[in-house]
Amino acid sequence: MVYPGRAMATFRLALIQLQVSSVKSDNLNRACSLVRKAASQGAKIVSLPECFNSPYGTSYFPEYAEKIPGESTNKLSLLAKECSIYLIGGSIPEEDSGKLYNTCAVFGPNGALLVKHRKLHLFDIDVPGKITFQESKTLSPGDTFSTFETPYCKVGLGICYDIRFAELAQVYAQRGCQLLVYPGAFNLTTGPAHWELLQRGRAVDNQLYVATASPARDDKASYVAWGHSTVVSPWGEVLATAGPEETIVYSDIDLKKVAEIRQQIPILSQKRSDLYAVQAKKP
Repeated sequence: MVYPGRAMATFRLALIQLQVSSVKSDNLNRACSLVRKAASQGAKIVSLPECFNSPYGTSYFPEYAEKIPGESTNKLSLLAKECSIYLIGGSIPEEDSGKLYNTCAVFGPNGALLVKHRKLHLFDIDVPGKITFQESKTLSPGDTFSTFETPYCKVGLGICYDIRFAELAQVYAQRGCQLLVYPGAFNLTTGPAHWELLQRGRAVDNQLYVATASPARDDKASYVAWGHSTVVSPWGEVLATAGPEETIVYSDIDLKKVAEIRQQIPILSQKRSDLYAVQAKKP
């Protein structure tokens, strides 16, 4: 659905920084409770964190994986309808035709599935003495761009490691997105170094809002998430951020700021397309 004119220039965004345990039913119940709380506080778009129904790790993905639709996403669909919100379902391990994906399902206020984003860039890194991780041991990458329309603005989706790839954000900006949402779980090595930096970079480069939803930190987990779910303005300001604990981050988004900043510093019309271009190779 397209919303001509988009009369609603302001809305409240909420990020659920959930404490994830090894008990899927507990994760789902707590996630639903926090989403209801956010909706009761006026949030119109709500995001859960990456891997919100399962511990994060290659050994957990096969055990916790579900079809979509399935147990977790069916709950999210009903919840979006109950609260009449746009619900960005963080991500869950998805099983499809024998392959596993790290997948974000988004539901509209009528409960309909709007888009399904499969993480495009798999988290395979090796920082000697600090962290080694290889998502590709168990997961397959997605291969589609993912956006959805709201009465406020078009929203683009990435998951965690996707935020490191500036081209993805540029494609979304070219397609008219004014908000990018990245459910993500950075760690205690990459989090303090790059988490905020990357969000501010994507926001300033494309003159749009960027939001990240992380799980809360669990120091006893095999993979310890950084937390610090954050909202950044098109000017690169941190508008709202969390610490490491379970919480809800709220930010009132004013889309007039996007137009103002793009008028003041018109980089999008000043790009030298005669010299360079970022081009999408798929629809």
